[in-house]
Amino acid sequence: MALSSSDNAAMRARLVDVAQAMIEERGGAGLNLSELAARAGISQANLSRYFETREDLMEAIADHWFQPMVAIMEEVLASDLPPRRKLYEFFARRFVVMRKKWEDDPVKLQTYIEVGSDYFEQIRSYIDLADHYLGEIIGEAMSDGAFAGLDVDETISLVNQMCAPYCDLQTMTMLMERLSEDKLARIIDAVFDGLSATDRGAKALTGLRAA
Repeated sequence: MALSSSDNAAMRARLVDVAQAMIEERGGAGLNLSELAARAGISQANLSRYFETREDLMEAIADHWFQPMVAIMEEVLASDLPPRRKLYEFFARRFVVMRKKWEDDPVKLQTYIEVGSDYFEQIRSYIDLADHYLGEIIGEAMSDGAFAGLDVDETISLVNQMCAPYCDLQTMTMLMERLSEDKLARIIDAVFDGLSATDRGAKALTGLRAA
């Protein structure tokens, strides 16, 4: 008898939970489908009804891991906050969640960061989605006159570089004890108050000078 969609979703969620426990024990390298099937108490043939490949499973794990972050971004985007505050909330709310994970278990968080690096293709779509949402906030800001002379793509790149410690997990974990919402707020103010295509003298005209 075919499973209902709710039963199918429940089994997929259970398998993801078991797979995450295996990752937390041994890292991504220790995750294999045959052991997952054994731990879940099902046959490998039955497992293939839910996840045909290891990559399919990793996509489901990535979806489970990133969905709360997507919900945060969508809530910020849908808010009626002004663009400056919206940009702060866009980074700050996710940073607070990740800091809590780091405080609770830094080793576990680092394990997931390493797995994400190994399976980058499975998480690329979430990075692209974050850039898309960031671009929408930047577009709103540009409508208010911010970031004069820059296009959206260049501004996305610049903002990501400036805010990397608050969004790139590898950088975040290395600098966590030095990061705070107050510092992020100052960075966002600096972004809005100073980021434009205007050359204010920092760029060399004839190459770098020797010290």
